[in-house]
Amino acid sequence: MTKRFLFLSDFDGTLSDKDFFHIIIDRYFKKESEKLYADWDNKVTTDLEYLSRLFASIGQNQAAIDEDVGRIPFDPDAKKVIEHVRRLGGDFVVISAGTDYYIRKIFDQYDISNVRIISNPGEYKDRGIRLNVDPSGRYYSELYGVDKEKVARDLMEGYDKVFFAGDSLPDLKAALLADTIFAKGKLQGLLDEEKRDYVPIRSFADVENYLKSHEEVLENGSR
Repeated sequence: MTKRFLFLSDFDGTLSDKDFFHIIIDRYFKKESEKLYADWDNKVTTDLEYLSRLFASIGQNQAAIDEDVGRIPFDPDAKKVIEHVRRLGGDFVVISAGTDYYIRKIFDQYDISNVRIISNPGEYKDRGIRLNVDPSGRYYSELYGVDKEKVARDLMEGYDKVFFAGDSLPDLKAALLADTIFAKGKLQGLLDEEKRDYVPIRSFADVENYLKSHEEVLENGSR
């Protein structure tokens, strides 16, 4: 028996307005920021290796790092959307190539519970955040730690309709599998290149408006 719909969402830049690694660079690595941002843009290493090195080198106690997590500009309408999805009989899942270390803390901060989070496992260790990625894991990606396309293909089985929200290249292949795509930032241009329709959004307030205007279709479980 199929369920009504699945809502998959990226975290950094999608559920938040700023990537956590940007917060870390701007706070602790200002002198090296130009090079660090250039290295990220030029992909001198994999995203996984880059974030692993950066997060491990923060050099702060856990209380300070958790305070930085609290600085993540979380979308104020995200919780409303998650609750709306549930009211309509859908499931909301976060897929992130960051780390669940800060995602879980943000969800706790905003009193969001029972949301499945598929991300790189992280823990505080040696004055930084260590990513504990398992290369033998089901969704492992050498580039990102988490292969969002693999996750989406696996999870979408058994649903009448699939939504995806994202903002950048690591989201593209997973987004293309969805029935409806909510796109922010660079993902919009990437989808234009693919000649794929999407719903442009600036925040989850736009997603909430979409859900309100399509409630009848979603409640009937129609594609």
